[in-house]
Amino acid sequence: MDKIGEYFNLAWKNLKIRSLRSWLTTLGIILGVFLIVSILSLSEGLKSTILQQLRMMGGKVIMVFPGELTNIQALLFGNLEITEEQIKTIERVKGVEIVIPMVWKGEVVRYGKKRKIVLLYGYPRKEAQNLFKKDLGWSLKEGDWPIAGKREVIVGSLVPKEIFPGLKPGHYFYIKGRKFLVKGILKSLGSKQDDLMVGLDLKDFREITGKRKGANFVLVKVKENFSSERVAENIKRELEKIQKRKKGKEELSFSVLTNEKASSIAGNILTIIQIIVFAFASIAILVGGIGIMNTMFTAVRERTREIGIMKAVGAKNSDILMIFLIESGIMGLSGGLGGMVLGFLFAKFVEIYGQFHPLFYFKALLTPQLFIFCFLFSFLIGILSGFFPAKSAANLKPVVALRRFE
Repeated sequence: MDKIGEYFNLAWKNLKIRSLRSWLTTLGIILGVFLIVSILSLSEGLKSTILQQLRMMGGKVIMVFPGELTNIQALLFGNLEITEEQIKTIERVKGVEIVIPMVWKGEVVRYGKKRKIVLLYGYPRKEAQNLFKKDLGWSLKEGDWPIAGKREVIVGSLVPKEIFPGLKPGHYFYIKGRKFLVKGILKSLGSKQDDLMVGLDLKDFREITGKRKGANFVLVKVKENFSSERVAENIKRELEKIQKRKKGKEELSFSVLTNEKASSIAGNILTIIQIIVFAFASIAILVGGIGIMNTMFTAVRERTREIGIMKAVGAKNSDILMIFLIESGIMGLSGGLGGMVLGFLFAKFVEIYGQFHPLFYFKALLTPQLFIFCFLFSFLIGILSGFFPAKSAANLKPVVALRRFE
């Protein structure tokens, strides 16, 4: 044990003598580990948040979107709609309890002397609110739920903060000359866009916006004794029949998602992103390992005489090998620790920034397994990178080493 302590002491002194070169050598390791810790922890946190949001939706809710899942941009930002014919067809599918058409559009809203464009969404209040509360996990921060048939609205958690500061339940605002009572303020729904929206009864929404038919997407509640997967297949089959009849006349493509399918898609996409990030970060770490190997070979050449003296006074090949391996291991470990600290700080900064400027609420998930992996991986890269230079130093013959710089 004393001998190993002496090895560490010698290795540390040698690194301090060439401190600038040693720290520059570890930059590749630092960069690679920084990328792994920061991006993987953020993506893991995002993955966890998305899956949590989907789990809140419950296993008995199906989403039907216009367009194909392969065209994500059109699905999220396009003007595609579920038609009235498709909605009526879904309602007739066996196992469907209720169908909730969801529509949205930006309109000018006046509160006091302020006029701002706000994204409104309409929903059939009587049928939908129970689903929102029980199946989607929506809850109120202030006020009460709006009453069906009355000109009352519910607002997202960020509306009183970012759009109309000071807005409270019981206040009124105006949309196209119509007066609406703010009945309640929702707790955060998980994304900034959702938290900036205002919800109206579908009838009021259609009168204000002129969107008389169709929906941007549809929520389907499945009856208790029916399988969500089976009902989703039935919905898909019935909608495909419409597609065949309308072929060549109009585009009626759609996507049917159950909770399980949506979770699987989200998980798979983020896992692929994590693998790609890990691959690029590993390349950076390997480049850092090559830098350590180059530095160690340089150190062997510079310290040839020192090695000769050590061997002349009784140092064994294993002693020389251990000293150089420990040096390279310390460089790898230092790079790993530096990368972990920087990665941790960066991930936390992004998390904190996201709380004040949220596009999507999530936390950086920094798991012990991730830290242990980076710690061991960087140390192992350091050891492996230093093995050949260390072996080269250990195999030097004392006489040759002492003569080289005579």
